Amino acid sequence: MYIPEAFGATQVGWGVLGPLLLMLVLFALAVPVWVCLGITALLILWITGALPLGLIGESVFHGLDAFALIAIPLFVLTGDVLVRTGLSVKLLRIAEATMGSVRSGLGTSTVLGCGFFSCISGSDAAGAAAVGRITIQRLIERGYSPAYACALVASGACTGILIPPSIAYIIIGMVLGISTSMLFLAAVVPGILIMTSIMITNAIMNRLNGYEHARGRFDIRHWLRTVWDGRYALLIPSIIFGGIYSGVFTPTEAAAVAVVTTIAVGLFQGTFRLKDFPGTLEGSAKVCGVIVPIIGVALPLAQVFAINNVPQSLAASVTAVTTDPTLIVLMMLGIFMVAGLIMESTPNIVILAPIMLPLAQQIGMNDVHFCIVMVTALGIGFITPPLGLNLFVISGITGQPVLSIAAKAVPFVLGMFVVVLLLAFIPQLSLFLVK
Repeated sequence: MYIPEAFGATQVGWGVLGPLLLMLVLFALAVPVWVCLGITALLILWITGALPLGLIGESVFHGLDAFALIAIPLFVLTGDVLVRTGLSVKLLRIAEATMGSVRSGLGTSTVLGCGFFSCISGSDAAGAAAVGRITIQRLIERGYSPAYACALVASGACTGILIPPSIAYIIIGMVLGISTSMLFLAAVVPGILIMTSIMITNAIMNRLNGYEHARGRFDIRHWLRTVWDGRYALLIPSIIFGGIYSGVFTPTEAAAVAVVTTIAVGLFQGTFRLKDFPGTLEGSAKVCGVIVPIIGVALPLAQVFAINNVPQSLAASVTAVTTDPTLIVLMMLGIFMVAGLIMESTPNIVILAPIMLPLAQQIGMNDVHFCIVMVTALGIGFITPPLGLNLFVISGITGQPVLSIAAKAVPFVLGMFVVVLLLAFIPQLSLFLVK
């Protein structure tokens, strides 16, 4: 792969391509992701001699020594405490009181509840597990088929990495050197659009299949009572968003204040005890234990790519074939969606973001707009096999076959894809709040 003189002439040969092919083979053999990435980085450094191998440890340490990364375990811990204190149930009751009067009321309320939970935890899997345990059986009793009820919750939980405070935006901001607060602000409208697309899709599928027939009347008094009962649950996202967008907190500080507030509310209400704290920390540590090692080894790999001019090489190769921005954007979306099928969002972001950003810049795409499009496209991968993390989480909870859930999730995938296209070709949807 050759880079023209305008980019700085260089050759990307088998010293880079060979280890990348090996990485794909290791992925196919189900070798842990962080091991695959680490081996690939070491091999490229050893073959190309771009940097001394002794520097890999220093690179890992400096990559993880980032203030922004502290927000990840704090937001995960906030979500765990929210579930243990029962505040997540109150959020779902508020969602049902808000949307329960429409024809597809319970299904729409479930999606809104997923959105509420996403405003706190920033994690898809956590939202799928928490909301799924509470709502799936009720959806089935209301008339939804078991597989469709599972698909609905799995799709609604995709908002976990799309609605701030999203772990994915924290990671991509750190990797590309973009303000996390700015990304959170830009992600508000896209996240709401994705959630709305899932609600609309559910309403259409409900009308076609007649899942839910009950339709009530919106009761303002009942809604006000429910909101008042769940006032402490609403306090948490209010602290997070209010603190970040007003400039009082950084995202990391907002996460710390949120987790302390959630624990304090639980202790005050008697729904959280000090003896529950070790188990909560253990559960959050298990989630972070999956994410952090991947970040630790993927950052040196991204640096290796940069040293070997892989991003510039890709940009030059693509623009040598076509300079049509529409085709290049569609190609990037294809890469993101295929990557989301086979790998979780964290390694995809750390590996692909530095490689694809120069290509996006070549066609004049704003850096923040690029981040929004990439994360949203990757979010579809949570409900598409063979990876489909949300599918496996919901399957583990309910016992429904993964492929049965995936088949019922197809309409939601199509609805989300329409939003991704709108976000890709209408930058103002992402940028008008930032500007």
